[in-house]
Amino acid sequence: MLQDASPVVVPEGASAMTIHVEWEPGDPGTPPHRHSGPAFGYVIKGAVRFELEGEPERVVEAGGTFWEPGGDAIHYQDGNALDDERTEFVVTMMCAPGKPMLELVDEAELKERAHLRAPRPTA
Repeated sequence: MLQDASPVVVPEGASAMTIHVEWEPGDPGTPPHRHSGPAFGYVIKGAVRFELEGEPERVVEAGGTFWEPGGDAIHYQDGNALDDERTEFVVTMMCAPGKPMLELVDEAELKERAHLRAPRPTA
């Protein structure tokens, strides 16, 4: 088994999309965003810097998995954790009917929800 996730809530009538993502060395990935349904990922190559609202930032290396519940939760990071190597992952996302697969979160909302973000690592 590669991944065991719960509780998973799939919006009624959801559609699913699986994509292959490739990030160049050091690519920060997608800006803070959310999905309307759950998303499940598998890192093929490299390492993904992954951070969900309320959870500490972590690095998922090749062969590792990640998931997010979707809905209201902000996905802060999904970029390449490596400065000298490409990173690749596949992700299957469930999308609620009539909603975008990915919605960027604006600065005002990030500021309003800052208290929900886990403490940032110190250098």
